[in-house]
Amino acid sequence: MRDDPYVTDLVARARKGDQHAWNALVERYASLIWSICRQYRLSRADAEDVGQRIWLQFISHLGAIRDPAALPGWLATTTRRECSRVVHATRGPQAAGQFLDESIPDKHTGTADQELLAAERHAALREAFTCLSPSRQQLMAILTEDPPVPYTEISARLGIPVGSIGPTRRRCLDELRRYPAIAALISADTGSANEMTAGQPHGDARISLRNAV
Repeated sequence: MRDDPYVTDLVARARKGDQHAWNALVERYASLIWSICRQYRLSRADAEDVGQRIWLQFISHLGAIRDPAALPGWLATTTRRECSRVVHATRGPQAAGQFLDESIPDKHTGTADQELLAAERHAALREAFTCLSPSRQQLMAILTEDPPVPYTEISARLGIPVGSIGPTRRRCLDELRRYPAIAALISADTGSANEMTAGQPHGDARISLRNAV
């Protein structure tokens, strides 16, 4: 995995007992764990049990992590191992053999990588979104509704001039881009910048922000 200074900082703070950092790590990677559980077709109860075991293992290994940037890979590998164990216990060895790490089709591995990137971006967006003022959160939430809400209706809902909506939206997106987690993703992958471009209020940015909200 790429070197992510934001994740490195979260791990360092979590080691020191920072509860906010721990919560941010869980929020950031919960979707990755859940997506792998889906690939193994676990029930919701089994998936929740796997998630709890993964985070308990992570706590016990937190002080021994030498490369925090490798955390997503460790989580994915450990989750697959736990899922395989659950499948073995509930469906038998033959079923478990179909889901061993080395036998997972490449398309599933690619899907997991895509899920990880999506989880990182959505978690970062959620974190950044909470730093906006309440009025700006409300505006951005309406702007990401589907189907799009006309500016005249937004103006009526929020009691703000139509002409101020566009400039305010641009300022919000600029603020989101400056958030450390977002800045790290954009720096590591220039493609992420397209999701946050001020000139594209709809499209990919709409999907990402709607999921973040």
